[in-house]
Amino acid sequence: MNSHSQTERLRTLTNALGYTFKDSALLKQAFRHSSYVNEHQTDPHLEDNERLEFLGDAVLDLAISHILMDLFEHAREGDLSKYRAHIVDEAGLNRIATRLGLGDYLLLGKGEELSKGREKTSILANTVEALLGALYLDAGFDRSLEIIRELFSHQIEEIYTDEPTNDFKSLLQEYTQQTYKTLPTYNLKEESGPPHDRRFRVALHINGELLAHAEGRSKKEAEQKAAKEAFYCLKAR
Repeated sequence: MNSHSQTERLRTLTNALGYTFKDSALLKQAFRHSSYVNEHQTDPHLEDNERLEFLGDAVLDLAISHILMDLFEHAREGDLSKYRAHIVDEAGLNRIATRLGLGDYLLLGKGEELSKGREKTSILANTVEALLGALYLDAGFDRSLEIIRELFSHQIEEIYTDEPTNDFKSLLQEYTQQTYKTLPTYNLKEESGPPHDRRFRVALHINGELLAHAEGRSKKEAEQKAAKEAFYCLKAR
């Protein structure tokens, strides 16, 4: 890929990001793999993307931490760390790279090209971080935060729906203790269905006020669903 064609193709990417780089050299560097630079050592000004990757990793961690702190005001540090790890793991970064088609923009050495480097999860994940490092240097943190919030919106949304990584009963308890100086109460209202397919319906009250009711295949599942509904109900007030 020559310099002109790469510039043209990168325009598609900047449109997807909603941001035009002031320094296009930074954007190009984000896609320059070390294997490519090693094969073009005659150009002493050619830098690979590893330093940008290092910076982008830190920028991403900070940005996602900001977002999670805003979303989960009463979550413990350990829970926030789990949420962040769920969002920025290698698989999550690979999803972003695939959605943006970052593999198409990579400059790779012949060996990496032959071994399908454009499809390697590790290379694609590192490229996302390099891109974010370049973005931070060109746009600053506030603009980078906005773009990261949009890019990772699907993973952030999963935090709400992935019950194993979210204990809404604990989140609700922490919130009501701090805000209302009380704890939620759960009442089993109905148990129905055959033994192999039981259904449990619970009601959730806070200070005597009915805030939510939910149904689940177990009492625990129903309580988690009710806690989730109540938590967002209270947060919206």
